[in-house]
Amino acid sequence: MAKSIGIDLGTTNSCVATIEGDKPVVITNAEGKRTLPSVVAFTKDGERLVGEPAVRQAVMNADRTFASVKRHMGSDWRASIDGKDFTPQEISAMILRKLKNDARDYLDDEKLVDAVITVPAYFNDMQRQATKDAGRIAGLNVLRIINEPTAAALAYGLDNEMQQKVMVYDLGGGTFDVSIIDISEGVIEVMSTSGNNHLGGDDFDECIANHVAQVCKSDYKFDVKSDPEAWARVLDAAEKAKIELSAAKKAEINLPFLSQTGNNGGPINLVCEITVEDFNKMIAPLIEQTAEPVEQALYDAGIAASELDQVLLVGGSTRIPAVAAKVKELTGKDPSSSINPDECVAQGAAIQANTLSNAANSLAVRGGEILLLDVCPLSLAIETVGGVATRLIERNTTLPTTYSQIFTTAAAFQTKVEIKVLQGERPMAADNKMIGNFMLTGIKRAPAGVPQIEVTFDIDANGIMNVKAKDLGTGKEQSITIENDQRMSDAEIEAAIRDAETYAEQDKARKQNWEDYAEAQSLLSQVDTAIAKKGKTMDKTEKKNIKAQANVLRNYLRKKQDKLTDGDRVNIKDSAAKLKEMASSIIED
Repeated sequence: MAKSIGIDLGTTNSCVATIEGDKPVVITNAEGKRTLPSVVAFTKDGERLVGEPAVRQAVMNADRTFASVKRHMGSDWRASIDGKDFTPQEISAMILRKLKNDARDYLDDEKLVDAVITVPAYFNDMQRQATKDAGRIAGLNVLRIINEPTAAALAYGLDNEMQQKVMVYDLGGGTFDVSIIDISEGVIEVMSTSGNNHLGGDDFDECIANHVAQVCKSDYKFDVKSDPEAWARVLDAAEKAKIELSAAKKAEINLPFLSQTGNNGGPINLVCEITVEDFNKMIAPLIEQTAEPVEQALYDAGIAASELDQVLLVGGSTRIPAVAAKVKELTGKDPSSSINPDECVAQGAAIQANTLSNAANSLAVRGGEILLLDVCPLSLAIETVGGVATRLIERNTTLPTTYSQIFTTAAAFQTKVEIKVLQGERPMAADNKMIGNFMLTGIKRAPAGVPQIEVTFDIDANGIMNVKAKDLGTGKEQSITIENDQRMSDAEIEAAIRDAETYAEQDKARKQNWEDYAEAQSLLSQVDTAIAKKGKTMDKTEKKNIKAQANVLRNYLRKKQDKLTDGDRVNIKDSAAKLKEMASSIIED
């Protein structure tokens, strides 16, 4: 069977999974972790760091380190580094490439490219297309884009055969979604979805950080936000405190030498204690913002909270007790703890990837192939006379879907018609998000209202829209492409792919350096153990020479991995090879 992966491209952390023995398995990355921080950094010497290495240097390199880029997908945001602008797609592609390479190593498959990538249910067309473009830049064949709550339901539904209605409450690092999903034998159907693309754990971190900033300003007359490095340290400490407060009654933020500009010109050694009561009060307004989408999703699904069979919590932010308490208040149910909130989205994506990449031999679940029925998260409309948003496709319409409508001209002898396509729920066009302008040309000259132009909107299983138009009077048909300033052109994507491939060699070299370093440490341990066991029977000169060479290698390894120069790495490799040759007789067995 073809190998494939499911990727949860998260705001704060990302995760990759695959199918083994008909079960989804989370892939451990090269750093030994099951999730990857969604952080990318550019060092001053031109190196690109992804994940843990990027996090470790973030405080000292704040202006060249980027986190939570997912919040900018489909926008005109850019990261400017050394005169080059990077789109959110390109930054995200660096994270995706790292996940792909970790999966390739785990599966021992250099040709692995098939993937399903998840997005928040409330991502619009531009954000979904941007995510798909990011996958393409990373060298992935994106089989499908699916909604995160739907992926979580897939992971849950795999082991739950009873027919049931499930609410998925997904509060991640940067986005919030809630979906009502009907699970029955072989079918997982999304009934409705709602949410907020700018609400998540990052906002909770900022609440704590703002509190710390107030303390700093009050006690030390220092505006910590004016110093990028100091503010980066505060945000990092705030995230750690948030995690600690999810299990403890209080957390201490201790930031020595935060700045050298204290009241008396000395250093600021900031110590700040936050209780869980303080924390809950800070984040209460944010948690309350999840109530309306929950109520909207239930209303759109046509059910009451009492009709829910299960409530699933997804996303790391749902580990906060106050969040779980709010969910119970809204639904009257204790949330299920049967799935891992950090990993279930990637697992569900892996299930769908396996099904799609092995269509002929798809994953057997409850005796048959999984049928996944997702929905369009936002209504689609066209601007008509008077600036009105005339809806064509209602939100929560099951995907894929196609809709056609007849339009005509508003003025005499028009030869072209501009069609503005909108996403959103507001009645006026200006209050919704315009996702594209479509210009149909070549219309036969005629009085106003005479031409009949059939416009067809086709939304695929990824939630991405394609459009075509046909002049019924002439039979002439034209394809219409969304022209969006935030979309990357094919040429830009190809250039980004080439750029990524250039740095792939750098990534390969970095991986080799890590392996050489680890092997050298292991060799030292083996030699030390062997000398301790066999030293008394060894030739004194041989023992002395081996110990001397071991100390040479040990000195080279005193530097941390990320501080090594190219010369250091060569010395480590050469010294390790020499030590291995000298000590081969005592470590062979």
